[in-house]
Amino acid sequence: MAERVLSQTQLVLRQQERARYWSSIQVVVWWIIILGLVIFAFSGVSFNLGPVAIKTIKLDTEFIATWWPFISQGVPQTLWISAVSIICASLLALLSALGRLSGIPPLVALSTFYVSLIRGTPLYLQIFFFFLALPQIGIKLPPAVAGVLALSLNYGAYMSEIFRAGITSVSRGQREAAIALGMTNGQMMRRIVLPQALRLVLPPTGNEFIAMLKDSALVSATGFVQEIMWRAQKVGRANFRGLEALLIAALWYWLMTIIFSTIQANIEKRMSRGER
Repeated sequence: MAERVLSQTQLVLRQQERARYWSSIQVVVWWIIILGLVIFAFSGVSFNLGPVAIKTIKLDTEFIATWWPFISQGVPQTLWISAVSIICASLLALLSALGRLSGIPPLVALSTFYVSLIRGTPLYLQIFFFFLALPQIGIKLPPAVAGVLALSLNYGAYMSEIFRAGITSVSRGQREAAIALGMTNGQMMRRIVLPQALRLVLPPTGNEFIAMLKDSALVSATGFVQEIMWRAQKVGRANFRGLEALLIAALWYWLMTIIFSTIQANIEKRMSRGER
């Protein structure tokens, strides 16, 4: 009887696995179809379908071939800004979360004030504040530094909730066991709480980094940081080819998003295996 139940369970699992496999195949096929339609829409082909004249968008391929390398040179700058900003944002988020959980009134007030202020103002305004407003009081920051500072503070405020949730997810029993072993609060946080919280914090932090890759384009508003968006706007306006220039930029942002989303998915799979 037990063997029959086991064989039926295995059969059901195989059917479910087969169904997921064919579903994945269908998704890939539809991706190819949609991508083909998008490419066709920008192919510049014109034809008549009965009484209806169909004309697709014609791109300046010569412009794309000429200026693709120039716009692509902004990729390292975009990655650098995003990488430095996510590291600083993570540190700020951790400090803010610890401050809110400390129970010490000045730290709680400082942390909540920081989160409220930053989340209550637009990122675009914050970039210009550090770049244009601070010089009035004698603080002159390089454009890239102003952009990194704004991105770090902005994302740190939003990510503080992620870190706070990760820290509070560690069970009270483990905290009490650490105290019973004679650990101080600092030792308990370093050895017990933070290593476990990191497993929960890492996936959403990856999502924030992917979002930051795209928000880093706002730094181009300073007019001096030569990342992808700045370069695309520069050559697009100079040659009156905004469509082609912005398409190149969009393809680079899309490609980076796909790459880092794949990396994040693999990290999450490995972490989930470790939990099992």
